Amino acid sequence: MSDFMERAVELALRNADEGGHPFGAVLVKDEQIAAEGVNELHRSYDVSAHAEMEAIRSVQEEQRTHDLSGYTMYASGEPCPMCLSAMYFTGIETVYYAGTVEEAAAAGLDLSKIIYDELHKPRQERKISMIQMLKKDSQEDPMQRWNR
Repeated sequence: MSDFMERAVELALRNADEGGHPFGAVLVKDEQIAAEGVNELHRSYDVSAHAEMEAIRSVQEEQRTHDLSGYTMYASGEPCPMCLSAMYFTGIETVYYAGTVEEAAAAGLDLSKIIYDELHKPRQERKISMIQMLKKDSQEDPMQRWNR
């Protein structure tokens, strides 16, 4: 186990001891820790306050950038779909994780597995109704405006 993964697991254990979910993350660049995060749901009542998201937010705010290419994520648990999406959006190319989503589900933290399963379904078969509603003909298309 690398020192970075060891640190992510230590953060997860400490967070669990403090009443939080057992997740910790360490964001690394050039073999140096750039940021750490733990799951903050129990403190912030923010469903996006996952360990990986907290580490990403910290570096983005400090560096004033959306581009985190060159960074590596070490996570105590396999990233949920939200965190994984954020990693794609920011350009993180490598993620090391310890526990799997299946292990989290077995511990009663099964939402990630449910979402991964839902994403494999066509929109019309998902538990959340996905309904496209077209804009008015008189409204400009935001994507066309963006492209200009």
